[in-house]
Amino acid sequence: MTADPDPYEQGQSAARDGIPAEANPYQDGSEQHSLWAAGHEQIATAIEAGESEGT
Repeated sequence: MTADPDPYEQGQSAARDGIPAEANPYQDGSEQHSLWAAGHEQIATAIEAGESEGT
């Protein structure tokens, strides 16, 4: 039995893979869309912070 994919984790994975936030696959305004966006933003922000520090 497999669980449904977690939109938050999917958003994090997308950010790690360099997929832009505009590629959110969920319907705008849905809970899944918000979760995916939050996960993506968390990782994208961390990546950008690391790049600005030169790491």
